[in-house]
Amino acid sequence: MTSDDLASRREDYARGGLAETDLTADPLDLFRRWYADSADAGLHEPNAMAVATATPDGAPSVRFVLLKGFSPDGFVFYTNLTSRKGHELLANPRCALLFPWHPLERQVRVEGHATELPRADVDAYFASRPRGSQLGAWASHQSTVVSGRAELDAEYAEVAARFDGGEVPTPDEWGGFRVRPDRFEFWQGRTGRMHDRLTYRRTEEGWETERLAP
Repeated sequence: MTSDDLASRREDYARGGLAETDLTADPLDLFRRWYADSADAGLHEPNAMAVATATPDGAPSVRFVLLKGFSPDGFVFYTNLTSRKGHELLANPRCALLFPWHPLERQVRVEGHATELPRADVDAYFASRPRGSQLGAWASHQSTVVSGRAELDAEYAEVAARFDGGEVPTPDEWGGFRVRPDRFEFWQGRTGRMHDRLTYRRTEEGWETERLAP
């Protein structure tokens, strides 16, 4: 594929729109509705979200993780705390999430602050994971340099033998975060690139809404 091919690729979005009358008083209620729509539509892993973090001096990075819960307290995900995102969130808790529900021509952006989850919550979730994922959390020290695939396979085999027949405890370096949102943006594609972008911003009085130009 050439750059000319990429430049000519485009689709017109015409599945629907988003009006101010569609907004709910609490943005989480609208998020819940849109998430249900994406799950009902059969989207692959509708809980996949991009998590953008930055170092204290502003160097950004982004990656996909899986959302494991949301409530009025925030959006929850789990990770290795010694990974790049773990280090960055512990040093600079400001972060952003993105849910890319492309087949529905929708996106949701969330900006907020992350706090580390209590150990009891981490242990309870870790115990619910498939055994293979539990072993993988022990075998892989996320974001560290390894010599090759053989090293990872050897680590996994060693861990599987160590815990053979017994429970797999939560690794000390494994944890999670809850992102408390300060801002939401609900994006709905529209024809002619006149997309709908409606935002919520947290204030002392509650949530304020605005429309942004596409």
